[in-house]
Amino acid sequence: MKRDGPLREGFTTGTAASGAAKAATLLLITGRAPETVDVGLPGGGRLTLPVAEARLEGETAVATIIKDAGDDPDVTHGAAIGCRVSRLDGAADGTVVVDGGEGVGRVTLPGLPVAVGLAAINPAPRAQIAAAVAEAIQLAGGAGGFSAVVTVANGEELARKTLNGRLGIVGGLSILGVSGIVRPFSHDAWQTSISEALDVARALGHDTVGFSTGRRSEALLRAAVPELPETALMQAADFFAFALAEAAGRKFGRIVWAAFGGKLVKMAQGLANTHAHRGDTDFSALAGWCAAAGWPAELASQAGTANTARHALKMAASPEARAALVAVLAGEALGHMRRFAGPGPGLTLLVFDFDGSLLGRFEESPIRP
Repeated sequence: MKRDGPLREGFTTGTAASGAAKAATLLLITGRAPETVDVGLPGGGRLTLPVAEARLEGETAVATIIKDAGDDPDVTHGAAIGCRVSRLDGAADGTVVVDGGEGVGRVTLPGLPVAVGLAAINPAPRAQIAAAVAEAIQLAGGAGGFSAVVTVANGEELARKTLNGRLGIVGGLSILGVSGIVRPFSHDAWQTSISEALDVARALGHDTVGFSTGRRSEALLRAAVPELPETALMQAADFFAFALAEAAGRKFGRIVWAAFGGKLVKMAQGLANTHAHRGDTDFSALAGWCAAAGWPAELASQAGTANTARHALKMAASPEARAALVAVLAGEALGHMRRFAGPGPGLTLLVFDFDGSLLGRFEESPIRP
């Protein structure tokens, strides 16, 4: 459904967890459950959150915040992010120990900003949660040390819809959020996952990484380049420029990108983000590329009025004509891949037809000074 007006922002899992931690701490110290809590954000500013539930379980306080991703298509939208807060016997005043419980993943591979064996709570939200507990202690006049254990209802099931398995994060979701705010269609969490997957690949000693736009293109990439291990493969979605720049910055020797014909046209246009929200297909440019591929003028002009890039590719008069167009588009796309990645890595572009067949493999060596 089309919305009128600006898209609504939301808040991260880290912000939700910090709200739950503060609410639980206040309840534990005062015996009163707050209806709302005010928390600080890693990126600056503050946010007031409604408390969905707060209760005492013996000497532990439990509180829950419902994650609100705003208008962003976030898998964690609506998830119940909780925190169990209890006192730490013998700990110094102000000590706050943050950990993960049910539904929060554990790190099993190196390269992430969290050490192997620890709960997958990134540094910024970990500090945010600890700060929220410290604020609650000060507000309520408490003393001593406290343990804050973050939980996510159905977190293990939700994690199957994320890249956590590829990152070696098992048993649940990651608690993320550099700014504390979710901005619609910015997909900050996805970009973070790409960066972390690259860190894992580098830590494991891989020299080549393979990007795809989704599960189907990744499966085709896996079959086309079977020597690439699973930890060297990552779904970059529409983050064309970002993924290339991140991989190049980590000094990988070669970057492989798998794409279908429709995305290939967006890549040939040089769009940094190939999602429909970020830019439309330039059919005028596509008509020009058809002409450059040797298509008859009338057919090239018709391609410029196609409904979709896929439709235009199907207009090719023969397999040879389509292959010629793919080669022209791939040449343009490789030029933009080089622009985004810089001179260092070798580049490989695999183009697949919509039936899964390989339309072409195009390569470019690193540019040496």
